[in-house]
Amino acid sequence: MSNLSTKVKLYLEENGKSPDEVGSSLFNANVQINNDGFGDHIKVWNVAGLAQPTDEQLDALDAQATTLESNKQVDVTRRKEYGDWKEQLDEIYHNIDSWKARIKSIKDSNPKA
Repeated sequence: MSNLSTKVKLYLEENGKSPDEVGSSLFNANVQINNDGFGDHIKVWNVAGLAQPTDEQLDALDAQATTLESNKQVDVTRRKEYGDWKEQLDEIYHNIDSWKARIKSIKDSNPKA
């Protein structure tokens, strides 16, 4: 199951609202997500022209949100394995084919959904 904040971001985007319009963080005056012992829930919703999503609307975004979160984790893993970009440039300079093979191996072992 995905995070509520990811589902809310997707809901906003699907309804033509960019996170910048609402604020760079969902924990601001416009949208506030809290967990006060009863699970994550929307505490504040002040988005002009857009009603607060229902549980059903958010649940419908769960698979998409899970994929997005999984792919973000894959990106983190890949970045660690790629190494520093300066070292990669040196590797490319010395042997681009070896670099390509190494990058392909990293991507193959860490596939995105």
